Amino acid sequence: MKTSNKLYGLMLAVTLTCFAVSPSFAHLEGDVPPPQCKLTALDGKKVEDWSTLKGEVVYVDFWASWCPPCIQSFPFMTQLMDEFKEKGLHVIGVNLDENSQDAINFLKQHPVNFSVLMDETKRCAEDFGVIAMPSTYIIDKNGLVRHIHRGFRAGEMQELRHLIEQLLAENVTLGKVN
Repeated sequence: MKTSNKLYGLMLAVTLTCFAVSPSFAHLEGDVPPPQCKLTALDGKKVEDWSTLKGEVVYVDFWASWCPPCIQSFPFMTQLMDEFKEKGLHVIGVNLDENSQDAINFLKQHPVNFSVLMDETKRCAEDFGVIAMPSTYIIDKNGLVRHIHRGFRAGEMQELRHLIEQLLAENVTLGKVN
């Protein structure tokens, strides 16, 4: 029994150390800028970085066509765009499929009204610290990640909507939130 407790303790210490020193987990703790990413549109064209969206609230959602909760999240994100686009919300779906055709086929079955980009190298997902599908990162008007949400459950939609309303209502002056 003592040996298994020691082994368990060692495994726990190693796991905690990995999380503590991993740049992808440490990078997004607290109000920090998102990592810069090289993303492409579905047609293969490069897109601009997050800094061009300063002044807007950005809802970045990492997803894949094979992810059942992602299918459930798409109507919610479409609804968010319908409801809050005019108030400054920008939703971006970042696809992580190996084959872009899988994403295109998915979108034919589940049309959307928001931007869908590809993370072909998976570097962006790694830099954000994506560990679940879908993973959502909400960036405020100052360009700082204010909320990280992993997975998607219908019961959490009101909480996410409320958070977005709060961030949209914030006033930004010289890079500071009032």
